[in-house]
Order: sequence, then structure tokens, then C-alpha cells
Amino acid sequence: MLILPLFISGAEIAFIMFILVMVFGADKIPEIARGLGQGMKTLRNASNDIKSEIQRSAEKQGIDKNLSKDIKGEIDKVKEDIDEITGSVKRRF
Repeated sequence: MLILPLFISGAEIAFIMFILVMVFGADKIPEIARGLGQGMKTLRNASNDIKSEIQRSAEKQGIDKNLSKDIKGEIDKVKEDIDEITGSVKRRF
């Protein structure tokens, strides 16, 4: 899946592709794309490994999995309270 910033138009993408073909040649572009794909896969696997290691470490130490849900719930409550307070302040002015 190719993710591009929203401010790049189709014509600009075509121009970039044209420059890539001119610089690297049509036969090298698939090799470059393959290398980028493998690099992204390696990065994703590494981040998944780190995430699973953190979860295993948390489980070994007895940290509750629902702790993050509880914390998120409390943060949401505080956000709602702040919205209520700022809403009344905004209406006064």
C-alpha cells in the first residue's frame, strides 16, 4: 500500500515517476521497489517483535492488561470534564 501526502497531485506523481525512470532506468525500478518492500517488512517485523517482547515482559511481571484500558478511561473522563468547563467558559465570552 502506497501512502502519499495529500498535497501531492497526480501530475506531480507522474513527473516523479518520469524522473525515476530517467535516472534509474525501467529495469532497475522493480529491484528498487523490491528492496524498499523488504526493508519495510523488516522494520514491521522488528516493531512487532519489540511489541511482543514488551507484552511478555509485562505478563511476567504481573502487570494487568486492563491497566491501559483503565488509564485510557480515566483520561477520557478528564477530557470530558475539561470540555464541559471550557464549553461554559467559551459560552460566557
